[in-house]
Amino acid sequence: MKKFYKEFLITSEPLNAEILSSVLWELNIDGISEEINCIKVFTQDQNITEDEIKNALEELRKNNLIRTYDVQENVLYEKNWNEEWEKSREVLHITDKIVIKPTFKEYESGKDEIVITLDPKMSFGTGDHATTKICVKFLEKCLQPNSIVLDVGSGTAILSIVAAKLGASKVIAFDIDEWSLLNGKENVKLNSVDNIVDVRMCELKDIAERNFDLIVANIQRNILVELAEEINNRISENGILILSGLLESDHQIITEKYSELGFSEVDFMQLDEWIGVVFRK
Repeated sequence: MKKFYKEFLITSEPLNAEILSSVLWELNIDGISEEINCIKVFTQDQNITEDEIKNALEELRKNNLIRTYDVQENVLYEKNWNEEWEKSREVLHITDKIVIKPTFKEYESGKDEIVITLDPKMSFGTGDHATTKICVKFLEKCLQPNSIVLDVGSGTAILSIVAAKLGASKVIAFDIDEWSLLNGKENVKLNSVDNIVDVRMCELKDIAERNFDLIVANIQRNILVELAEEINNRISENGILILSGLLESDHQIITEKYSELGFSEVDFMQLDEWIGVVFRK
């Protein structure tokens, strides 16, 4: 008898893959693939139902993170879902200079290009999300050679690797889960910057170092508000702070919070409904 899988096609308004995936990964699923107009969820668990998916999405709607949603369930047979997911990954030109490519794609770099190779392990943090692009663009614009950098909530360590490739002399990357530690270390070694980037599994309060020239944090608004004092305690005088993971509606709250701590907004960027803000201490 052929093994079969369930595929759920999910649309929402707005279609925020990062927000949707944050609740869907809580279910017993095997993978998520981000498409142009939907996301696909794959699972071998036959107990995962359309109603269970809808219940997770309904929580997002109640919290005003999405306005509407729709779920379509399909049954598919004998597929390699990791292979299907890999087909959806592309080489990304984030800027004229910085290119992100997955390990399973071939790419011949152009003159002066910085190519970052990632093994993303079926996760977001591959460079295709708007907030990651914003942070990469700001790093290219703001990072000075030999800077000491802190990457808050580093995930795949993509931003730490970019910082190292742009000339940072030392980068500390940290996140709170073991997956980020393992995948971050793997990606850092893959890009030959393991002598510059120190990947850790901890919380911000556990970072003993101070006086970072640049701090970057691509995480949601509530956490950025919660961590504001700790971030302030670790940045150098005249240091640069890059914040993203933010929606347009978060701008005022974030600006007010960090202004209270002596930060001044010096740059702003918006891609779709997502924003990034640069502050100087």
